[in-house]
Amino acid sequence: MKTFTTCLWFDTQGEEAAEFYTSLFPDSTITNVSRYGEGGPRPAGTAMTVDFELDGRGFVALNGGPDFTFNEAVSFQVWCESQEEVDSYWNQLVEGGSEGACGWLKDKFGLSWQIIPTVLGDLVGGPDPEGAARAMTAMLGMKKIDIAELRRAYDQP
Repeated sequence: MKTFTTCLWFDTQGEEAAEFYTSLFPDSTITNVSRYGEGGPRPAGTAMTVDFELDGRGFVALNGGPDFTFNEAVSFQVWCESQEEVDSYWNQLVEGGSEGACGWLKDKFGLSWQIIPTVLGDLVGGPDPEGAARAMTAMLGMKKIDIAELRRAYDQP
């Protein structure tokens, strides 16, 4: 069976990003750092690639230069069981970055994330169509998702 690894292109911040991401998620670690040698496009000793795992999923941070940057066409979804978990990931990832709508944010490296409570689908797609519509309307007005507010919107008469 083939395995897949996500490669993230950074200008120069790949090692810093890998250290940051592995500090946030459980069961995460940096597994290897390859450095540029003499005569490379970066100063000798600068990280070229950083192999890391986030909760067992493989990633490579490549310091490839300023030619490519992240955009919202690709994002990482973090499914959260509680508001405390939503708040924790949101607050840590958005620091130095920017808030988006409906649980989306960009971190300080420009990478897009979706911080999503697992209950979201039950509320915006619940069996009560009017409650689901109210929950959807509430969510569309949020940046960070507020579970209690979504429940209130769903349950209101």
